[in-house]
Formats: sequence, C-alpha cells, structure tokens
Amino acid sequence: MFTGLIEAVATVARLDPLASGYRLRLETPLAPELQLGESVAVDGVCLTVTSRDAGGWDADIGPETARVTTLGSFRPGRRVNLERSMRADSRFGGHLVQGHVDATGEVLAIRPDGESHWIDVAFPEPLSPLFVAKGSVAVNGVSLTVATLETARFSVMIIPFTWEHTSLSALQRGARVNLECDMVGKYVARAAEWYRRP
Repeated sequence: MFTGLIEAVATVARLDPLASGYRLRLETPLAPELQLGESVAVDGVCLTVTSRDAGGWDADIGPETARVTTLGSFRPGRRVNLERSMRADSRFGGHLVQGHVDATGEVLAIRPDGESHWIDVAFPEPLSPLFVAKGSVAVNGVSLTVATLETARFSVMIIPFTWEHTSLSALQRGARVNLECDMVGKYVARAAEWYRRP
C-alpha cells in the first residue's frame, strides 16, 4: 500500500526484454536503503526489488504490467517517480494507493497558472463512475485532487513543490500516464453494481 507522496525521482538506465516481460534498471540515491523483495511504486506501478547496489536497483516487469501501464515504453534517461510502501507507524498523507494501475490516460494540455500548473488528462470512458470532482486520483503515482471533471477527462492543479519534486514537470502534451482511481470509490462502485442486479 502507498500514499501517493513521492519520495524520490529516479532515472531509467535500462529496459531489457526478457522471454516474458522486461527487466528494469533504475538509478537513484535511494537504492542503498532498499531491501530485496521490497515493494516500490514506480510511476504508480507496484514493483519488487530483485537486486540492488549503491547506484540503483532492478525490477522485473511482467507482460500484463507492460500491457496495461506505461512501463513497457520506458526509455533510458526517463525520469520516474518512486515511493516505498507505506509504514504502519508513520503518518498517512495523500490517499490510499495500491500501485495497481486502472488504465493509462493521455495528457491533453499543460497550462501554467502563476507558479502552479494545470494538467488536463483524458481517460477511458468506462472509468467515469470511479472519478469524483474534488476526489483523489494517482497520476504516475502522485496523489492529486480532481479539480474539474467531464465525461472522459479531468484536470488537476500541480503546486510548485509537487512540480519541482516529481517527474510530472517532464510531461508533455500527448504523453501517456498511469492512472489509479481512488480505491474506496472502486469498492463502492463494485458494491453498487451488485446491489443493482436482480
């Protein structure tokens, strides 16, 4: 479980194809603090640390993860958001994030507003019931508030601190982003679906 509060930004060193999926190498000063088998959210996708050294760490990406997230399109030099799993004895910020991406979205526009920035994102219409205006969404692992909402698009405002300390500042129009809807909303929607059945 994660919170959507980014700890560090890493750089993609390699993405090597395997017989099934990929092996991802990330460079980050955070690497020496990681443990083998630990869960780390990479741009909002929960991955397992399979090896590490002083300069970076490796994780395997399965075929399904590569298919439903942006990870299979990573290229060397790309900056990605990192968050280690939530500790039970620490404060809980952001919102409940599982690291299980619901879909990818497309950045439609990035607009400055003073020192802040607006990002407009299109999402697959079947996800519409899972979004709520002023509710939470994780975009590339970053916990954000849905500021405006339409049928298949939403807007979020990025404050200067988040802009400077995450990889969101590297996004461009047309970029694909990992989206995870609010977990509570997903359970409510699922329960409502069963209640409506005859």
